[in-house]
Amino acid sequence: MSNKFIGTGNLGSDPVLTSPVGDEQRQVADMRIYFDRPVRDHESEQFEDRGGFWLDVSAWDKLADDVMRVVKKGMRVKVEGSLKHTTWTDDNSGENRSKWVLYADDITLALGRLESTQLRHSTRETTA
Repeated sequence: MSNKFIGTGNLGSDPVLTSPVGDEQRQVADMRIYFDRPVRDHESEQFEDRGGFWLDVSAWDKLADDVMRVVKKGMRVKVEGSLKHTTWTDDNSGENRSKWVLYADDITLALGRLESTQLRHSTRETTA
């Protein structure tokens, strides 16, 4: 079973480059992106945000390098990838936690009506 997510949002902070535990040969750029949900009011013709959401996004290998070179806090990007649900136990409270992470395959800078600077497809390792 596969899934695909496509969304446009703004980076909340600069991406952070790390290596997965036990695999220092690979790199991952982690970032948080706010995906808004603008809806047009038919009377005023204005767009208003109807509640968006924050999502953790990971870009791997060559895509991670490109992200670190090009993408900065506040930039608007279009991201395509697959969602993965992760769970863990909080070390401090012992409570079970979970979140959705978007594993990016493509990232494009959103420049108004002009979409350009598409970053390359990642070669990330998928785990089930």
